[in-house]
Parts: sequence; C-alpha cells; structure tokens
Amino acid sequence: MLYEKSKIVNRIKNISLILFKIVFGTMLMAIGIDLFLVPSKLSTGGFSGIGTVLYYLWNIPVGTTTIILNIPLFILAFLKLGKKFTIKTIIGTASLSYFLNVFEKITPLTTDKVLAFIYGSIAVGIGTAIVLKAKGSTGGSDLLASIIRAYNKKIKTGTLIIALDTIIVGVNVLFFREIEIALYSALAIYIMGKILDIFFEGIDFAKMILIISPKGEVISEKISKELARGTTKIKGIGMYKKESRKILLCVVSRNEVRHVMGIIEETDKTAFTIITNAREVYGKGFK
Repeated sequence: MLYEKSKIVNRIKNISLILFKIVFGTMLMAIGIDLFLVPSKLSTGGFSGIGTVLYYLWNIPVGTTTIILNIPLFILAFLKLGKKFTIKTIIGTASLSYFLNVFEKITPLTTDKVLAFIYGSIAVGIGTAIVLKAKGSTGGSDLLASIIRAYNKKIKTGTLIIALDTIIVGVNVLFFREIEIALYSALAIYIMGKILDIFFEGIDFAKMILIISPKGEVISEKISKELARGTTKIKGIGMYKKESRKILLCVVSRNEVRHVMGIIEETDKTAFTIITNAREVYGKGFK
C-alpha cells in the first residue's frame, strides 16, 4: 500500500516537473520573440515567423496565429505520434501562445537589430532547449517535420526544419522587403542551433588526437607518464608510398591539448597530427 502511494506521489512530482519545464521554457521563448525579435521584424522561423508578418499586416497577435496554425497539426500528431506526445505539444503550444499575447503588450527592451537578434535568439534557444529536454514541443515547424517524417522516415528531421524555417524567413523578407531581416534572422537561427547543441551535448567536450609518427611509442610513453592518459596504437598504410604507418589515438580534455602538442613537438617535429572534438566520451577518466 505504501509502495503504491509512493509511486503515485513520484509520478505526480514527475508530471509537475515536466509541466513546469514546458511552461518556463515557453515563457522564455515568448520573451525572446515579443521583447526582442518581433519589434525588429526578425524571425527564427517557425509559426511565430508567420505570426510576425500577420501582426504587421493585420495586427493579429502572434500568439493567436501560432495556436490557430497548430490546430490541424495536433490532429495529425495524435494520429501519427501518439496521445502522450500530442498532449505535451498542446500544453506547450497553448502556453507559448498565451505568453506571446501577454508579453506583446510590454514595451520592447530594445529596437536595435543587433541586440535584438542576439538576446532574442538566446532566449528562444534556451527556452526551446528546456521544452525539448522535457520531451515536449511547441508545435510549428518542428512538429510539422516530425509528422512528415512519420510518413517518410527517410527524410531527416533537421533538414526538414531548416527547409521550413528558411521558407518562413523568406516570406518575412518578401513582405518587409529588407534583406537585413534575412541576414539577422539567419544569424538568430544559427545561434539558436548552437544553444541547442550546448544544452544537449554540453560544453565540456573532449578532444580526440590522431598522431602519425615513427616515434609513436615514445610519444605514447610521455603522454601516459605526464598526463596519465592512455593511447591506442592503430596500424595504417600510407597510400601514397604504400608504407606502413603507426597511428596513435588519444582522447584528452581541452585543457590537456596544449600539453600533448608540446610532447609531440619536442619528440617529433615532423609528426602529422589531427585534433577534433569528441562530443561524448565514456570510460575511465571521462563519463
């Protein structure tokens, strides 16, 4: 009996936390859209981009446009993506529409396009990430992309979203006839994407280093001794001269890259080195 009661309490807490994240995330999105982007006629795509055009054309609130455009998508989402996801999407979309109509009445924080696209895209990006972390959605182009992909899984979701947002930004440019809108909006979409990457991949990523050198064993010993990092020897063949090569693979933190490069330089100045980001690393010394 106590176990069942505890299970119910935990479930209520989880649902409450998810709802809080969705509502808080949509509030941040609305702040970014209403107090920064819309006053400067900028857009990060999505249905809010269409709403921006209709707002300046017929003074229709952005939130009202957003909820109306999403209604047919809710029906399709229920049929193709399931009840649970659709409910969270309806909550997210309704919450975003509500906050958009509320913040629309507040005086914009800035009319400078540079400040608007920077702070607007950051707010929208963080808000979107919080909603997605809660496995929710605010409808719009991402929901439409998910529905289209449900019919054809060969289509990439990211490609669809970019295509849809590009079309919507294009509509904004045609309506306002200002090429600056496209340029600033493109930067806003880029910043949003980077913020989403940070939220889902983190900023504490590691570095993977590939070292091609005949003195690989010496370099490996120094890395092990000075940094306590392991290396892996990979056998390769240089296709130009058809000669065998010893390739060292090493994964280190960003702070350790300079040290590794120092070891390579003092051991073999002719070594061929490749450094790339390693977004997710699991194992000893890492996650």
